[in-house]
Amino acid sequence: MRSKIVLMLGLLPMLALSANSQTVKQESSVPRQHSTRFLQLVNESKKHVRETNVDEVKAKLDRGEKLILIDVREESEFAKDHLPGAIHLSRGVIERDIEKNAPDINAPLVLYCGGGNRSALAAESLQKMGYTNVLSMDGGIRAWREKGFPLAE
Repeated sequence: MRSKIVLMLGLLPMLALSANSQTVKQESSVPRQHSTRFLQLVNESKKHVRETNVDEVKAKLDRGEKLILIDVREESEFAKDHLPGAIHLSRGVIERDIEKNAPDINAPLVLYCGGGNRSALAAESLQKMGYTNVLSMDGGIRAWREKGFPLAE
């Protein structure tokens, strides 16, 4: 009896860790509350960039249009899932690495993130670098998931 109690007590920390990891997973799918200044910056960027939505992007892909899909989320987010065929250039490195991945400044680029904020900021930066055909996908991958569109892992 005593060994069973000790065994059960030994399992408690593992159960707690398991419960915590499930909580973290659930929380990560919930949109974050953004600061006022961040949202002001995003709204200013959105005045200068062209936006699209998930339905338009899906339709373009279904028609076979050649698009360069760029996921600007963090590497861990991209590793979890992303749009099929997308390349990963996070917000922190996109300006540095874009020319290696999209040397044609007239190529059709579709940038996306979790909800459409980081992609708008990145789109504005690429436009300042001379890219002429940049779209930011409003709603981001969350809207893509909600529609049940295909994802890659």
